[in-house]
Amino acid sequence: MSRVAKQPVPLPQGVTATISADSVTVKGGKGTLSLTLNSLHVKVVQDGNELKIQKASEAREADMVAGSTRAHLANIVEGVSKGYERKLELVGVGYRAQAQGKNLNLTLGFSHPVVYVAPEGITIETPSQTEIVLKGSDVQKIGQVAADIRAFRPPEPYKGKGVRYAGEKIELKEAKKK
Repeated sequence: MSRVAKQPVPLPQGVTATISADSVTVKGGKGTLSLTLNSLHVKVVQDGNELKIQKASEAREADMVAGSTRAHLANIVEGVSKGYERKLELVGVGYRAQAQGKNLNLTLGFSHPVVYVAPEGITIETPSQTEIVLKGSDVQKIGQVAADIRAFRPPEPYKGKGVRYAGEKIELKEAKKK
């Protein structure tokens, strides 16, 4: 079994797990998430305040599935206990963002405003006009929403204008020489 899969997933105080034959449901202060298991290769066992991954077969695929199952389970436990947050920045003259309930209104230099409707479980905040903060319990969903918003106007390589992740480094190209 992989080194990742051998490590147990600790359950923090206030987080409970329900294990069935083909899924694990984790409930915490930030919500409820479930993970579908590949029951041919992996099974999950609760040992006190820890979840342990065990191989259900000796197939080579069981090692790979066990490692990724453990990683997904750890992400779910952290999501329902602490939650996840992703920050985006708008760089460019006149680029603005404004959160209105579940909608995010973006002004990105197009002839029309862009309206993005947040999916269930994701909250969008705008501390300033050039910052977007995404919060939720599902790390995969937060990453997808951040990528969707960034795709409206990805950073361009000459001036760096566009929507970028906080802390993202954009390598600028040199301007054309005469």
